Amino acid sequence: MENKAESVMWFRSDLRVLDNPALSRALRQGCTKALFIAPLEQWLQHDMAPIQLDFIERHLNLLQGQLAELGVELTCLTVSDFDEQISCLTTYCQAQQIKYIYANSEVELSEHRRDKKIIANGLQLQLTEADVIVPKGSVMNGQKEMYKVFTPFRNAWLKQLRQHPLNLAFLPDPTTTVALEQPTANIVLAGDKICSKKWPLSNVILQQVVPEFIDNKCQDYQQLRDYPGVKGTSGFSPYLAIGAISPRTLVNALTQAFPALLDDTASSAFCWLNELAWRDFYKHLLFHFPALCKHQNYQQKYNHLYWPNDNALFDAWCQGKTGYPLVDAAMRQLLQTGWMHNRLRMVVASFLTKHLLVDWRRGERFFMQHLIDGDFSANNGGWQWAAGTGCDAQPYFRIFNPITQSKKFDAEGEFIRKFVPELAALPSKQIHFPHPYLADTGQTAIYYPPIVDHKTAREQALGFYKQHLSL
Repeated sequence: MENKAESVMWFRSDLRVLDNPALSRALRQGCTKALFIAPLEQWLQHDMAPIQLDFIERHLNLLQGQLAELGVELTCLTVSDFDEQISCLTTYCQAQQIKYIYANSEVELSEHRRDKKIIANGLQLQLTEADVIVPKGSVMNGQKEMYKVFTPFRNAWLKQLRQHPLNLAFLPDPTTTVALEQPTANIVLAGDKICSKKWPLSNVILQQVVPEFIDNKCQDYQQLRDYPGVKGTSGFSPYLAIGAISPRTLVNALTQAFPALLDDTASSAFCWLNELAWRDFYKHLLFHFPALCKHQNYQQKYNHLYWPNDNALFDAWCQGKTGYPLVDAAMRQLLQTGWMHNRLRMVVASFLTKHLLVDWRRGERFFMQHLIDGDFSANNGGWQWAAGTGCDAQPYFRIFNPITQSKKFDAEGEFIRKFVPELAALPSKQIHFPHPYLADTGQTAIYYPPIVDHKTAREQALGFYKQHLSL
């Protein structure tokens, strides 16, 4: 064991003490120092949402107290970008006589390049993996390549889970640690922030919400998850995005509650596990195809799509003023809460790319600028799926009808009434596309006219894709 004064735990996108492999490894070596270096300008360049910045700040303060109980002092520093992060880390290690740096790897391209520079500079950066359930690079097809379709990936992923049960990274025996006094000063990150306090801290989620979801709500997940007017989803994505909760912790809790889960593919609980597998799928995809970080189309045949990118249409979409109530309600939910229901993410992404013919990258960026659960791999994967340009994406000719989606998943208009209150008094049958009713009743002034006609936009989208794919 090296001298404990020679090591530091470097937190990045893993703001937790439970199932944190790097922290577990550092503590076993007697580490008593931890470090967080916030690259504020780099985060802005990567379009971090103000609400996510606030969420990170709150979890840093939680983490500071949790580490103190483990006898570890957390130092939080701020820099502009990753290059300054390297310089700051180097200076800190020299001043504190640090030899070993423990950290969990990050899959994004800029972060990966930063870590390579750190190692090339001679620092002993000891990396472990903490952001996926099954190790990246371990789920391969018969040709030793990354799967191009999700379902075969998921099946191989499940096989890995069956053969290699999860071994969570445990903390040392508390009797072997000497707690520090609880910090008296709060960590404050500079920058524009939006309050995230409607989202409880991760310790509350783990103690109360996760058990409640698994014991009571998981059984209805498959039936309710697509309905935005009810709380049918788990709501854990913000915590996974910043690493405040480990995905392996969630799978471990799920399989303990449902021991036959990995083979019970028809169950509602498996439906939720499947969503976690999608999350892994996009992380693995980024690992194998880092060029996705440069916002390239996964399917190169779509590189010749010359998007019209009408700014007026894009602005109307951003503001929730498209004249399609479900689309507008979803966009207003995002603007008001920093979150959007998953079914609606698909609807609004399809609407932007197929109805409005706006480049998916513009929507991807807008989401990252507003989402509390902004995560590059999942966001990029979701947007390319909707646009038809991604890995195992919906085909270009599949175009969501926002009116039928509204009738199917918000039949009584409960969700629409909440976020598009100007339509709250309308009959349920009229609320999904209210314009004929508003015209008949002389109320056209209360709501925005539709910016496109669905049938016409659909035909234009099909023609647009066919024309450019034939080039």
